[in-house]
Amino acid sequence: MVELPVSLPLALQNDGNLEIVFLGTGTAFARRLFQTNFLIIKGDVHVLVDFGMTGPQALQAVGLGAQDICTILPTHSHADHIGGLEYLSLLNRYMAVPAGAPKLKMIITDDYRPVLWDMSLRGGLEYNEENAEGKSLSFDDLYDSYAPAYVSNNPRKVFSIDYHGIKLELFGTNHIPGEAGTPNDAFITYGLLIDDRVFYSGDTKFDRELIDMYADRSEVMFHDASLTPNQVHAWIETLRSLPEDVRKKMYLVHTQDNVTDEDTALFAGLTKQGIRYIFPSV
Repeated sequence: MVELPVSLPLALQNDGNLEIVFLGTGTAFARRLFQTNFLIIKGDVHVLVDFGMTGPQALQAVGLGAQDICTILPTHSHADHIGGLEYLSLLNRYMAVPAGAPKLKMIITDDYRPVLWDMSLRGGLEYNEENAEGKSLSFDDLYDSYAPAYVSNNPRKVFSIDYHGIKLELFGTNHIPGEAGTPNDAFITYGLLIDDRVFYSGDTKFDRELIDMYADRSEVMFHDASLTPNQVHAWIETLRSLPEDVRKKMYLVHTQDNVTDEDTALFAGLTKQGIRYIFPSV
C-alpha cells in the first residue's frame, strides 16, 4: 500500500489502481475528524461509502461537491452514515440531473432497500413533487439501484457484487442493539471486503469470528475502534488482544476526536483524512 496526500480537488478517476480516501474517520459525535465516510476510486469508477451529517463539509474539504458523486453505498441507517443522503439526493435530482448528470446510483441489498427508504429517506424525499405517473416520488425515481447477490448466511449474511471492476463483498456486522448475540440477530449493518484486498469492518462490536474470517484475505484492515468501553463498537483494549500479525495490518477508524498516535502504537496506525491509500495492481 502507498500513502499519498490528497491534491485538491480530489480526482475521482485514476490509473486503474484501487484507491481508498476517507472523508472522515470519526464517530457520530466527532467534529475534528468528521464522521466515518470514504470513497473507493478505481479507474473511472467511484463509490462513496456512507454520507453522514458531516458529509457535505467533508467533501468540500477535498475540493468536491455533492454534485460530483455518482454512486453511493450506505452501510446502515445511523445518522453519521446516512444523515447527508437526503441532501445528496435532492441536490442530484434538482441540480445535477437538470444539468445533464444521471440519477444517483446506489449499491444496496434487497434486504436493506425497503428499510432505508421506508424508515429513513421516504419522509424527506417522497413528498416533493409528482412523478411522471402522477404519484409521489419513489425510491426508483431517485436512484438506479444495484443489488449485490446473496452468497451465504453462515455464520453471517454475505453478499457480493462486481461494480464496474470494483469487487465488493458485503457482510453483516453485529453492531446494534447491544444485546444482539450474533450478526444474524442484529439490525442490518454491513462491512466490506474490497477487491479481495481491503477489509473495512463497518460499525461493529468486537467480533473475533469476523476478524478471523477476513484477516488472511486482507492486505489491510480498517477497523472500528472506541477509546472507551462501548456496547456497540469495538473497544480498543479488546483489539489489542489480537495476534500481532493481524494488528500490524490494522488501521483504527471511527474513533473519538481525542485519539492519539500513542493509542494506536500496537497497530498499523490511525486511519487519516486527506490521504490516498493506494493499492497497486498485483
